[in-house]
Amino acid sequence: MKRLVDMMLSLAALAVLSPVFVATAAAIALESGRPVLFRQARLGLRGREFPMFKFRSMVKDAESIGPWHTTTGDPRITRVGRLIRRTSIDELPQLLNVLTGDMSLIGPRPDVPAQRALYSDVDWALRCSVRPGITGLAQALLRSDATPQQRLALDLRYAREHSLWLDMKIIAWTLARLAGKGSN
Repeated sequence: MKRLVDMMLSLAALAVLSPVFVATAAAIALESGRPVLFRQARLGLRGREFPMFKFRSMVKDAESIGPWHTTTGDPRITRVGRLIRRTSIDELPQLLNVLTGDMSLIGPRPDVPAQRALYSDVDWALRCSVRPGITGLAQALLRSDATPQQRLALDLRYAREHSLWLDMKIIAWTLARLAGKGSN
């Protein structure tokens, strides 16, 4: 049932948000050229690797400039990139990942392969028992303020407790955060 809801809502969101997609792609292309999408290997359901899509928010070849985590004032982030990150527009192409079945609308954020080392084998099996999502408990409750340990704990909590009711609460919390109203 969740997969069917994911597909229907993703298709509807893609239709409604298509002007945002076009405007964002044009802004990225005008500021820093193509490609406008960034593709990165992530791990999903049962630990399977898949390509996750985002709008490109950094200069081309940002990895060659420095393999650090993004910070405030990161010189690799473009002006358009700052705006689309602040508004989470950079995440919208993941609706395509939802349509292909690699992701869900709600679930733990998909990890990059190197993050596998953060988990014990038991926790990793639990983490990979659910499809990763565009938003999840850590994003809804803490956004980017979560420490790696907090994010991991919330991801495992979601895997243990996932339900339609929890998904509805996460959607409400995420929308409240995006609207600037906090998580409660």
